[in-house]
Amino acid sequence: MTELTELSIAALRAGLDERTFSAVEVAEAHIAAIEAARGLNAYVLETPEKALEMAAASDARIARGEAGLLEGVPLGVKDMFATEGVRTTACSKILGNFVPPYESTVTSKLWAEGAVMLGKLNCDEFAMGSSNESSAFGPVINPWRRAGDDTPLVPGGSSGGSAAAVAARLCAAATATDTGGSIRQPAALTGTVGIKPTYGRCSRWGIVAYASSLDQAGAIARDVRDAAVLLKAMAGFDEKDSTSVDRPVPDYEKAVGASLKGLRIGIPAEYRMDGLSSEIQALWDKGAAWLKDAGCEIVEISLPHTKAALPAYYIVAPAEASSNLARYDGVRYGLRVDGSDITDMYEQTRAAGFGAEVRRRVLVGTYVLSAGYYDAYYARAQKVRTLVKRDFETAFDAGVDAVLAPATPSPAFPIGSTSSMSPVEMYLNDVFTVTVNLAGLPGLSVPAGLSSDGLPLGLQLIGRPFGEEQLFSLGAAIEAAAGRFTPGRWWA
Repeated sequence: MTELTELSIAALRAGLDERTFSAVEVAEAHIAAIEAARGLNAYVLETPEKALEMAAASDARIARGEAGLLEGVPLGVKDMFATEGVRTTACSKILGNFVPPYESTVTSKLWAEGAVMLGKLNCDEFAMGSSNESSAFGPVINPWRRAGDDTPLVPGGSSGGSAAAVAARLCAAATATDTGGSIRQPAALTGTVGIKPTYGRCSRWGIVAYASSLDQAGAIARDVRDAAVLLKAMAGFDEKDSTSVDRPVPDYEKAVGASLKGLRIGIPAEYRMDGLSSEIQALWDKGAAWLKDAGCEIVEISLPHTKAALPAYYIVAPAEASSNLARYDGVRYGLRVDGSDITDMYEQTRAAGFGAEVRRRVLVGTYVLSAGYYDAYYARAQKVRTLVKRDFETAFDAGVDAVLAPATPSPAFPIGSTSSMSPVEMYLNDVFTVTVNLAGLPGLSVPAGLSSDGLPLGLQLIGRPFGEEQLFSLGAAIEAAAGRFTPGRWWA
């Protein structure tokens, strides 16, 4: 029943409610699809027995009329989310075979709504990367290929496994995390929809920390409606997370298809950067035209501190990472490499357990926090962060309802091509996304077209704090105008 893997969350819920098929049948179809697509390396751990057990429980609840919002819907879980009794590694050797005795708040909410877990999804190590090539389990392969070219492409990162699995129909949707674009960038490179909610909208409790003031849980789905349904299930206040916001969760699904008449959409002049491809510029112009046709007013705005955002981000994020990752020392859990004394054991364990990109960011973070450099780098970066946030506040105060921008500077690129790039060149993949995290705003990436090589391209919508409903309304309009994009099934 492989056709079941083609159904959206909305279609799955309708079919399960009408008893057209069972949750067990849906789970079996996705398990078979995962087995046939192991070459994509999207999953680092498959949990078929658990999936079938959860699906059977869903069928029983459906029969009793007790179905939850996601009853019987099969999901993939990024390996940054702690799953009780199921290995969680953040795709790093240093966590070894760590099996959490607790469940993250986000996944707890999903299971409470009846969702079914298919397994843990690949990602960049500790979510540090933009290509999903830094994972200890190897790179994820994008299910898309250039027209007439079999060169394997990256799916983006860090949530590359989530994006690839959704695009390849290996799950109905997936959890993801976004620290500087790690939901929106891979969504754009795989033709999927990615929602990064407002900071504090979803609990961070039980998520392996990268940069605590920037990390935010979100979702990658096939379409805007599915993303809205998943966010509704994930969001909400959590007393275990001091940054969680106690605010009612709207019915995001109702926002899909809402009127856009009178909304003012800002086009930031500073995002027209040197080197922006003509394809991306044309897509951006087309997106603005679609929203104008839907009733929006398009206005030029200025976000003057945009150019300073990327360097500020790559000071703040590594600084927080160096602090968060200090807990991985070989003493309490995970990998341990014995040394001549405890200091040597720390050094040997961290050298063997952390990959090159993680070591680089920890070193940068430790440097900018060190005596004599804190004020010169970290304190100044935090001031820039405040200015970036103020830029958006000024635009919103002037009557702009949302901002439209590119999601990425290019389509997916070949696996291995990053080896010829400097770290700074690689970090430029986040140039359009980091501002959203620095300001704590919601962002939605929506597929909007194909490149000349037949690869998906995405547009990004940035909203006011807790303005996710408006983003889903706007995203649905772009989706309706652009159409849907799916890769050919060359891997099956």
